Amino acid sequence: MNSQGPKNIEKSNELSHRIIGAAIEVHRHLGPGLLKSAYEESLCHEFKLQEIPFERQKPLPITYKGIKLDCDYKVNILVDKLVIVEVTAVEEIAPIHEAHVLTYLKLSGLWLGLLINFNVEVLKDGIHRIVN
Repeated sequence: MNSQGPKNIEKSNELSHRIIGAAIEVHRHLGPGLLKSAYEESLCHEFKLQEIPFERQKPLPITYKGIKLDCDYKVNILVDKLVIVEVTAVEEIAPIHEAHVLTYLKLSGLWLGLLINFNVEVLKDGIHRIVN
């Protein structure tokens, strides 16, 4: 993945606004209370409608001391090969949720991740921007 330069940071910031807009649209239609999978599927559909390039359940290879580990880690959504989007639907975001996204950013070499918790009354309260 590894796409960190100043130009990509600017593009990542622009993408984050579009991603958040799409997430707000999904939340406006569905509200809180559904399973994570429903929000992830709906968000991907909204990305298609808004022509936001993405990959869903993108494998994240992990290398340890020179060997590729046989682990099944996947990023929920990778937007335009620049922004990691992790979708959740929990009562409250815990530090481990944010650590999870930060670890994905470090492993991928990417700069920006969004952790979006759809299980909130107002979506802006569920958006966590995480920077590597």
